[in-house]
Amino acid sequence: GAFDLTKNTKICLLSDDSTLNYSVRLFNGLLDKSFGKPLPVIKSTQPEAGAINVRLGGLQPEEYTLNIRPDGVDITGGSPAGVFYAFQTLRQLLPVAVARGEKAGVIELPVAEIADKPHFAHRGGMLDVCRHFFTADDVKTFIDILAMHKLNRFHWHLTDDQGWRIEIKQYPKLTEVGAFRDRCNLQAEADAPKDSVPYGGFYTQDEIRDIVQYAAKRFITVIPEIEMPGHASAALASYPYLGCKGEGYVVPSTWGVKADVYCAGNDSTFRFIEGVLSEVVELFPSEYIHIGGDECPKINWQQCPACQQRIKTEKLKNENELQSYFMQRAEKFLAGKGRKIVGWDEILEGGISETATVMSWRGSAGGIEAAKKGNHVIMAPNSHCYLDYYQTDKTETEPKSIGGHLPIEKVYSLDPYEGLNADEQQYILGVQGNLWTEFISEFDHAEYMLLPRLAALAEVGWSYDNKDFDSFKKRETSLARLYDAYGYKYAKHMFPADSTATDTTK
Repeated sequence: GAFDLTKNTKICLLSDDSTLNYSVRLFNGLLDKSFGKPLPVIKSTQPEAGAINVRLGGLQPEEYTLNIRPDGVDITGGSPAGVFYAFQTLRQLLPVAVARGEKAGVIELPVAEIADKPHFAHRGGMLDVCRHFFTADDVKTFIDILAMHKLNRFHWHLTDDQGWRIEIKQYPKLTEVGAFRDRCNLQAEADAPKDSVPYGGFYTQDEIRDIVQYAAKRFITVIPEIEMPGHASAALASYPYLGCKGEGYVVPSTWGVKADVYCAGNDSTFRFIEGVLSEVVELFPSEYIHIGGDECPKINWQQCPACQQRIKTEKLKNENELQSYFMQRAEKFLAGKGRKIVGWDEILEGGISETATVMSWRGSAGGIEAAKKGNHVIMAPNSHCYLDYYQTDKTETEPKSIGGHLPIEKVYSLDPYEGLNADEQQYILGVQGNLWTEFISEFDHAEYMLLPRLAALAEVGWSYDNKDFDSFKKRETSLARLYDAYGYKYAKHMFPADSTATDTTK
C-alpha cells in the first residue's frame, strides 16, 4: 500500500522543541514546488489522523523510527537529529519528480516500517579550500551533499601553504597577503601557465557564522582546521617573524610539502597561535578543533638557534619531541577554552597527550597505534578515504587528479576496526572522506570526485554491521537519480546506462 501525500497533509509536531522546525522546513522546501505551497505545520499533544506525526523520545540521539501506513506517517527520533535523519529517509522515498520540482496533486509514499540508527558517532567529509578556493555557496552545497548522505561532521581545511582562508581580526595580513598567490594553477612551474593572474579568496567572519549556522540546521558540526606547525607558508608570508628565517616567504603557487614552518623557539609564535585560536573558538562551537600536525619538515628547526634552545630548555630529545611540545602547548590553550584537539597521525611521533584525538590518514597504522594507546581515533586512511584519487584506472578519460586509484568498491570495503580487539574498538569515533583540491579548481569537479564514493563511505559509517556491496549497488541507482535531479555531477561508471526512475506522482 501507500500513503497519499497532498498539499493539505499536515505535519503535526508532538514535541515542543523548536529545532524540529529545521527538518520540517527543509522537507517542506522539497515539496513546495510540487504542491505550490508548503505543508501546514501544527503543534498538538495528540497525533492526527492522516498527518505526518513527529515526536521525540525513547531512542538514542541519532536513532529514529519511521512508520508509513495508508492512514498516516509516524516519525520518532531520539533527538531532533534523529528526526532529521528520518526526514532524509523520507526524502529518499519521494519520487524523483519531486526532487526535480515537477507539479503533483498526490505523492505516494510506500508503506514501510523502518528502525534505524548509525554505528559511528563521527561520519565526516573534509573539504580543502586552501589549494583552491570555493565560494560560501559552494561550501553550502558541500554541506547539503553531506546532509543528504546522513553525514554529521564537516571538516573545513581553512589554512595551508597555498592560502589562508579565514578572517582573523587581530592579524589582518593573513587575508590581505596570505589569502592570495600569483596564479590559480598549482602544477609544477614547467606545466603552469605563462601568465600570472593573482588568485585567492577568504571567508569573512560573518560568512563563517552563516555557514556554521547553515550546517547546524542540517545537524552537521563544523570542525575547523588551522594547520600547525607545518603547512604555514601563507601565514609566514603575511607575518615573516613567525618563521625561523624571519624573511623571504611567499604564498606558494606549487603544491607539495614546504620546508618553511612556524618557529617553535620564539614565544611570539605561540602568542600568534593563541590569538588565532581565540577567534576560531568564538566562530566555531565545535567540541573539537583540528590543529593539523602533518608533513612538518624539521630542517629549519635543526638550524634555528631559538628552536635548539627550546629543545634544551624543555629537556626534549629531538625535533619530533619539539613538534609534540608545539602541539601540546596549543592543546593546553584550547583545553582552557573547553575544547579538544584533533591532529593528523604524525602527532604520534613525538608523543601525544591522553586527550588528543588522532585522524589516521597514512593508512590505518597510526589509528591502530593510537587506539591501542587509548586515544580516540577518526579513520580516514588514504587507502580508502582520499576522494581526490582517480575514480577508475582509466586515468586518461577521468578529470585530472593528484594520482592514485580509489574505486568505490575499495571505499566500501573500509574496516575501521581492522587490527583492533573489542576493547580497543571503543576508541574509534568514526570515519571520514577527505577531498584535497590541488587539482580541483571548480566545484562541479569536486562534486564528481565526491559522488558516488561519499555514499559508500556514508554507509560504512552508518551501517558498518550490515554492509552488503551488491545490495549497495542496487540502491545506489536510486540515489543516482536524485543526483541527476539535483544537478550534481558524479561518476556514472558504476550505474546502468538507463537510470530512468518510475515516478509515483499523480
